[in-house]
Amino acid sequence: MQETNIIKFIKKVFTSKDFAPVFFTSLLSVLIIVLTGAGLTWRYRANVFGYFAKEYLREMQDIGNKNDTKIVAEKIIEKQSIFSQDSFVIDAVKKTNPAVVSIIISQQVPKYEAYIDPNQQQNPFGDLFPGFFFNIPQYRQNGTEKKEIGGGSGFFISGDGLIVTNKHVVDQRDAEYTVFTNDGKKHSAKVVARDPILDIALIKIDPPAGGGFPYLALGNSDSLEIGQSVIAIGNALGEFRNTVSVGVISGLARSITAGDNSGRAEILDHVIQTDAAINPGNSGGPLLDLSGKVIGVNVAVVQSSQNIGFALPINSIKGAIESVKSTGKIVRPYLGIRYVAVNAQMKEKNNLTVDYGVLVKAGAAANELAVIPGSPSDKAGIVENDIILEVDGIKLDEKTSLASIIRGKKIGQVINLKILHRGDEKNILVTLTAAPDN
Repeated sequence: MQETNIIKFIKKVFTSKDFAPVFFTSLLSVLIIVLTGAGLTWRYRANVFGYFAKEYLREMQDIGNKNDTKIVAEKIIEKQSIFSQDSFVIDAVKKTNPAVVSIIISQQVPKYEAYIDPNQQQNPFGDLFPGFFFNIPQYRQNGTEKKEIGGGSGFFISGDGLIVTNKHVVDQRDAEYTVFTNDGKKHSAKVVARDPILDIALIKIDPPAGGGFPYLALGNSDSLEIGQSVIAIGNALGEFRNTVSVGVISGLARSITAGDNSGRAEILDHVIQTDAAINPGNSGGPLLDLSGKVIGVNVAVVQSSQNIGFALPINSIKGAIESVKSTGKIVRPYLGIRYVAVNAQMKEKNNLTVDYGVLVKAGAAANELAVIPGSPSDKAGIVENDIILEVDGIKLDEKTSLASIIRGKKIGQVINLKILHRGDEKNILVTLTAAPDN
């Protein structure tokens, strides 16, 4: 049987010397196009989702205008599985839960025992019943015993076992810290660094031989919006590990005074307010967006309220994380001044010419100088009673604190300060250096 012209053509193509290069070039081009398309789709997934969601709502509206209740119900059921918030929350929790840990705090505490001292007989009735004496139990310390005295939460930020938590969770120098991972295994942890400014700390556990731990991706807390859905995961009440709660961002850039049971208090500014349930024990756990990225670290809750919790924005913590990864400790840039915020009341009380900024002022103690000798501020010529009005063009007022701006800068960075010096405004350049250990 003779070969047809088509078969001859196919044989000629496949036996041609140019077939392989052309074929593989074409295949590579197709793969590049497919991968590029997939990458762009993932990069702009929020826009894609928004587009389909709008089309879906428009379709529902059109159907609703036709008053066809049955069709509307069927369409809602059909679309709900794709666009429901539940599916996003479930996926985010599944992805992030293995990287969230519980932290148990143990400490050697005094152990007491009761005993009877025959020489310590007492008569509580006095002359009313003379001769009515009996022994009252006495108590004395008999060594110590290790007990759990608290708990908190944390999350992995690298596969080698580095964990972010709150400083107040691991602030006891003589305590032992045990980390329970999501699989129920426990690990002895050591404190790597405690932040001298923010209420965060980094601890570490040893990874398994030949492996690592799952860890969370960090998001961008500067792009948050009020009403945005968020997820909190943590060791609620110190006993319910990896508890999940869902809520929204209720407020941004809040300033609060947070205290603990020991009476210590600290001012936290620019924190995120959320109504996602945050309980004692959740401290140090992550606040996540619906994509599973960390946007904050849960830090405080208003005890007398319902569902008012706060988280430190993750962008204020990234510098400390990078510092620990590169130097093994938290190194912060600093100006080297003591100051008080200026407001309308202070302006009137001290006869100032402005009602914003910070007034460089010494503390009450003799060693609490207004300007630390040798500091960046000292080298730039800042003196007591100067008022810093702006940093790099950003006005210092009730919404923007000097501390929060400096935290966002880097060591060695040059900043432009507008100051009020003896009644005259002027701009000076200051080169930030690393804060000393003390």
